Amino acid sequence: MTMLVHVTAAKNVRSIRRSGIRAVSGGWDGTGVYCLPVLPSYQITHQWVRELRRGGQRAHIAVYFRVPDDEPVQVGHYNSLPAHMGSAEAAALIAAQPDPRGYEVFIPRSVRAGEIHRIRRVNRLTGWRYMPDAHGRPPCACPICNPKGQYGAAEIRAKFGDPDDINSRRRGL
Repeated sequence: MTMLVHVTAAKNVRSIRRSGIRAVSGGWDGTGVYCLPVLPSYQITHQWVRELRRGGQRAHIAVYFRVPDDEPVQVGHYNSLPAHMGSAEAAALIAAQPDPRGYEVFIPRSVRAGEIHRIRRVNRLTGWRYMPDAHGRPPCACPICNPKGQYGAAEIRAKFGDPDDINSRRRGL
């Protein structure tokens, strides 16, 4: 049995304990649950926490659950096409990467309450923001990466220039 972890907002804990994790995330091929295998590194296992905090939720929980080793899943880097394989094979693939940051596993079904092993709070400062190795690089000012209304987005667009804004291109920003 492969142990996987799903990170979600702490407000969902009662619902998850009662009925499991619903397949609501629109993934590569439909709805399902995003997760990662439990690896020896706490940082890599819970790497998506800081990125998920950008959505507005401050407190997150990690839901640990087990699936059969031959459970069909999709695995890949967040900005590439996924590969279809068994869950144990996907865990081995991520563990073998020299830099596994940005990888994710997608299970195309709900996780039942009986499959859940443990639920616990996670460290709020774990993981990366925007993308792995983002430190030292200027942020992207496009409306996809920094939508209007997001904290600090106006300042980033003013500093680096919105690529869709014709006036910023005329000023040479």
